[in-house]
Amino acid sequence: MVVSTANSGSDDASLHCTFASRYVRTALPRYKMPENSIPKEAAYQIISDELMLDGNPRLNLASFVTTWMEPEVDKLMMDSINKNYVDMDEYPVTTELQNRCVNMIAGLFNAPVGEHQTAVGVGTVGSSEAIMLAGLAFKRKWQNRRKAEGKPCDKPNIVTGANVQVCWEKFARYFEVELKEVKLREGYYVMDPVKASEMVDENTICVAAILGSTLTGEFEDVKTLNDLLAEKNKETGWDTPIHVDAASGGFIAPFLYPELEWDFRLPLVKSINVSGHKYGLVYAGVGWVVWRTKEDLPDELIFHINYLGSDQPTFTLNFSKGFMASRQMIDVVGLVQGYKDIMENCMQNAKALKEGLEKTGRFEIVSKDVGVPLVAFTLKDSSQHTVFEIAENLRKFGWIVPAYTMPADAQHIAVLRVVIREDFSFSLAERLLADIEKVLKEVDERPSRSSTKAAHVTALLDETKGSEADGHVLKKSVKQIEEEVSSYWKKFVDRKKTNGPC
Repeated sequence: MVVSTANSGSDDASLHCTFASRYVRTALPRYKMPENSIPKEAAYQIISDELMLDGNPRLNLASFVTTWMEPEVDKLMMDSINKNYVDMDEYPVTTELQNRCVNMIAGLFNAPVGEHQTAVGVGTVGSSEAIMLAGLAFKRKWQNRRKAEGKPCDKPNIVTGANVQVCWEKFARYFEVELKEVKLREGYYVMDPVKASEMVDENTICVAAILGSTLTGEFEDVKTLNDLLAEKNKETGWDTPIHVDAASGGFIAPFLYPELEWDFRLPLVKSINVSGHKYGLVYAGVGWVVWRTKEDLPDELIFHINYLGSDQPTFTLNFSKGFMASRQMIDVVGLVQGYKDIMENCMQNAKALKEGLEKTGRFEIVSKDVGVPLVAFTLKDSSQHTVFEIAENLRKFGWIVPAYTMPADAQHIAVLRVVIREDFSFSLAERLLADIEKVLKEVDERPSRSSTKAAHVTALLDETKGSEADGHVLKKSVKQIEEEVSSYWKKFVDRKKTNGPC
């Protein structure tokens, strides 16, 4: 005989089923901490249910950030998640792993260090922090040199292309450096090294070149920039250096284009940043910055602390840090040949997607074959429908494909971009192409933008005439109505710079 007893207490004491409890009848707090707690099982279920409304990271083709890693890495991450590796004395092995990563990445970028010498670099929480640190080093070096020469050092500037990621704008604004941008033009969506060299003056702390533009994936011509700046430095007596933002391309170029000169093989390249969480194949939160030599990182920017148990040098914007080194280390060590194979697969799948888009006859490809494995494309005819409509309609199939306009002076070009990551297979490329075909068919069956706009204008004019006939005062002129209609359509095309995530 089975003896059972009933629990007379509240379901706070024993939660048998979340959906049978009272907790699903009330909303989670939004502005204040609740007066009463709820069981952890119920809190987990409710929050997990809300998170289901997020998009699927694997189908987010807007992002360069890694969305899949091997189970062994997931386990290693969980084993190390409770370590704050900034405490080097307490976690010496984690510190050593970071140092090994710095050494190997510097070697990958041909830094001039000996076989058993330690490279100069640091792990960061992403390329944004890495760029801030590199920029600060350039600014301080420039200030010290100007002070030694008895010249003013209050108006530093940095030269970039208009295609740079927004973190460069943040650096310029946060640290009071003028940002001088080389404008783009139709058909040329990266920084022109000739124009960049022309914009350099005695207050330029560095020129930032992009190895893998966020907009089109294209590599900028760092070698030509180096040669032009070397000639200008010789003529003027300046010492303008180069920083390479290799956030996206730093783990691609060494494996797919080993002969391409963009790194420390060029004498004016003084620092390079790279995102481990992009094509370094690691989850978000990993970045690296390495310097050519110790002399390129001013000593006064390095802090020494001893309250964690020993003297610990640090050069970061934040203090506490997680387990990034162990994540990157397992990829660097375990994927020596795998990096090349993965990047080749990405490029082949990008090529397949590109060819499929070209076969539709509706798109023009604006990305290049040499660069980051992505496909950027625009409509050949945007008079009836726009890339923004296509992006919006792809979402109902689960795809997140960004549509955006180019920066100045190519704002009139609107494109779609698909980033091909490690986990984007040929089968997914075929599925995406099929869904794009469906979307094209659907939008073709709808009224075009021009006809809809004309109908909207007619309706507004009729409404205005009706108001006059009824004896009401006419409040809007025809010009005002046209401006209103233009404003209506402009909301679908944001003309501000939209360079995507870092």
